Amino acid sequence: MWRLLREQFSGFHFRRQVPIRHFIADFASHRAKLIIEVDGGQHETEADAPRSASMEAEGYRVIRFWNNEVLGNREGVYLAIAAALRGDHPHPTLPHQGGGL
Repeated sequence: MWRLLREQFSGFHFRRQVPIRHFIADFASHRAKLIIEVDGGQHETEADAPRSASMEAEGYRVIRFWNNEVLGNREGVYLAIAAALRGDHPHPTLPHQGGGL
């Protein structure tokens, strides 16, 4: 993910492991007010809701991907991030795997 953000979205100046309130965001662009979280199997949507709400209260938009999406569907992840940076809402469904970035 870090490589994708630095190579494809360098103009948004993403940082990793960013403190937001009392949480650490995986990746954040202060300029775009966008936080990207990459979740493994230990994460549960309901359990992460207060975390996301806290970050959203600071004015950020939070999008989440599963580890397997980042590893196996780079093009879909790229398109979802690009849509978020354009302000498209809500979080888009990832396109099927194929092609490649």
